Amino acid sequence: MLFHSEILRDGDLLNQFATQYGVSQLPMTRVRHFYDSASSTLTYVVSDSDTGLSAVIDPVLDLDYASGTLSTRSADRVTGYIRDQNLSLRYILETHIHADHLSSAPYIKEQLGGEIVIGSQITAVQQTFGTIFAEGNGFCRDGSQFDFMLSDGDRLKLGDLEICALHVPGHTPACMAYLVGEALFVGDTLFMPDADTARCDFPGGDARSLFESCQRLLALPDETRVFVCHDYQPGGRDLAFESTVAEQRAHNIHVGAGISADDFVAMRESRDATLDMPALILPSLQVNMRAGNLPPADASGRLFLKVPVNAFGGSALDRFASDE
Repeated sequence: MLFHSEILRDGDLLNQFATQYGVSQLPMTRVRHFYDSASSTLTYVVSDSDTGLSAVIDPVLDLDYASGTLSTRSADRVTGYIRDQNLSLRYILETHIHADHLSSAPYIKEQLGGEIVIGSQITAVQQTFGTIFAEGNGFCRDGSQFDFMLSDGDRLKLGDLEICALHVPGHTPACMAYLVGEALFVGDTLFMPDADTARCDFPGGDARSLFESCQRLLALPDETRVFVCHDYQPGGRDLAFESTVAEQRAHNIHVGAGISADDFVAMRESRDATLDMPALILPSLQVNMRAGNLPPADASGRLFLKVPVNAFGGSALDRFASDE
């Protein structure tokens, strides 16, 4: 575990928040969103108005998979905004190891500074996917690629704001939500109320854990602003990314209106069985488990990503492997 001198620890964060504060009493968090239409991903810059300190949440590195071409177009929009607003970047927060886009955290850190942060259960994800991708001993499975890791209830200062880490497993074992002032960044745990919840069929995912995580978040005060990491615009509606806890509790089509845990698990597992793998899952996992860094270059200095054949099922065709 990597610890940081500014991490604060005490008690049950949610109970403290709900009983000691009303949302209207907290400093207003300034939030700017950036949407990557290729992966339906939302990146956020949150900042403290008084000090100008800021954090980036879930930044995107662009990949054209067909050509193997990387681009920093999405990240440059984020860094340009931070510079234009004269903000100082303090943290780059990852809600989890994403399977649908690559992280641009190291590039943003190179441009603006800041520290890359993730939940402490990242080590379990690294163990799982280090094996799937046949990584050698050079790939560390202790989370040391990140500047530091947070456990449930840890808090970071961002000027007059406080970032509170909430462990919300289910989609992955390492998912974290971040409560920044009155704004809650839920990663893939919840989507907009008309767009349901995260899938749970990746290695280490668990539908019952996701239900419990959702209920934990829905216990926050009604006025808490909820920001999602993805919006797939169901029915062709316009982009939406912000709701409230009250709206999610009343209207989320998967976990709202008092659905039982058993009914949710049955629905979630049935739906997951019909879903295709995300188009960028293989490159995303290899990069994101390294905190956004690319795998090591080969002896000639070229970069490659692996495709582990049949790691998730398929026909047994090992007998056709070349003997070279």
